[in-house]
Amino acid sequence: MVTRGPDLTDNTRKIAVAAGTVLLAEGTTSGRIYVLDEGTLEVARGETQVARVSEKGSIFGEMSLLLETPHTATVRALTSAVLHEFTDGAQFLRADPETALLIARLLARRLHSATTYLVDLKRQYAGHGTHLAMVSEVLASLVHQQPPEFLPGSDRHDITSALPGEVDPLRR
Repeated sequence: MVTRGPDLTDNTRKIAVAAGTVLLAEGTTSGRIYVLDEGTLEVARGETQVARVSEKGSIFGEMSLLLETPHTATVRALTSAVLHEFTDGAQFLRADPETALLIARLLARRLHSATTYLVDLKRQYAGHGTHLAMVSEVLASLVHQQPPEFLPGSDRHDITSALPGEVDPLRR
């Protein structure tokens, strides 16, 4: 969750939804970003509730937009809710770099939490030879996952440009 809500400009519409309304459906692509103003939302993968969110300023839809993949979870209103809807999430992030940076920090915190948890699991079950041995592979994947043509150093591409042959979702 973001500690400061983004500056909401004319690039948004405020919507009120009833309990049970699905805002983002797992497996679909919408290009939308939602910012919670009031109410409680559920994030679920399949039939499993991952989170229950009621913090004002919480953002939904950013992962799908940034990764150019379908939504990895369903976001549903558990109560009536009021949200700011950005139907063109990429345009919103281009227009508001401060919010884009907040989202990057949010995603970095999530990655840090997941990595810390996996390291703890690895320590607890080291030498047990259980199915948790795969934690090492997951950690390696998280730590070393970079675009195939990533070149460290001063000659690398500007982080706002796409790799050769890719289309940057924020520059459409």
